[in-house]
Amino acid sequence: MDVVDRPSIVEGYGIADDGEGMLPFSWVEDQLAAAHNYWVCSTRADGRPHAMPVWGLWVDGAVWFSTDPASLKARNLAARPEVVVHLESGDEVVVVEGVVSRVGEAELPARFVDLYEEKYSHRIDTSDPAFGFYRVPPDRVLAWQESDFPRSATRFSRSAP
Repeated sequence: MDVVDRPSIVEGYGIADDGEGMLPFSWVEDQLAAAHNYWVCSTRADGRPHAMPVWGLWVDGAVWFSTDPASLKARNLAARPEVVVHLESGDEVVVVEGVVSRVGEAELPARFVDLYEEKYSHRIDTSDPAFGFYRVPPDRVLAWQESDFPRSATRFSRSAP
């Protein structure tokens, strides 16, 4: 992530205006790699939100997960690829914003199946049509630790091309 600054949160929360206490991106990556469940938040055709937990991986700078291509989640993602993925903890907060893309078996990282099996004790069959694979490289990440919020509140963003 190219830009590291403070998130835009209303003044009453006391977000610092200096860089002291901001989290390194390595902390974010550690949280994303260790997470068991990732909440994928998409938008339905009528504009209502849809949130569902999935198993996934943090690999090569992106969140990777699978879902049945016929599921509501997958249909939402195909029509409106802007997505939020967040972890379960409200104490060690990581919120990823980005644009999801569906990837084919050939586009999965070579170690994807092994990492998935190591993490979930389940060997996924990437050729099974019941699995659609998705990749979310972050455009923006919000992160903080509840124990030292608001000092740790940090925003990571990609710079505009």
